[in-house]
Amino acid sequence: MIEKIKIHTSRQHECVNLTDEIRTIITRQGFKQGLCVVYNPHSTAGLFINSYLDPKTLLDIMDTIRTLVPTRIDYHHQFDTPSDAAGHIKSVLVGNSEIVLVEDGTLCIGGSQGVLFAEFDGPRDREVWITLVHGGEAH
Repeated sequence: MIEKIKIHTSRQHECVNLTDEIRTIITRQGFKQGLCVVYNPHSTAGLFINSYLDPKTLLDIMDTIRTLVPTRIDYHHQFDTPSDAAGHIKSVLVGNSEIVLVEDGTLCIGGSQGVLFAEFDGPRDREVWITLVHGGEAH
């Protein structure tokens, strides 16, 4: 079964922590062990796992991504706005999915880590799809 997390971003570039919503889905489904697949179906947004305890870390990440891929008016793709073409490139660099181990109903991530949605062409209404894949005991 696929569960969907609805997201409304309010800025052109923004990070949204999805960790608590993912944990809620795991608990609600009574999921104990296996894989949590987190998928972003949008081509101008990304997903990543990183520390979120200090908000300045996420600002540094997003600032660096903007520096690597600036908004320009000379991209070949000019569908919507100049930020749209840059958003596609940023999405490719960051990636659009994460797979996280689940053990005893708990996401296996570091204590300061979270699953983060990165908006590169907002503000927009978005969603992220979650599916849980049951697994046996690891050997």
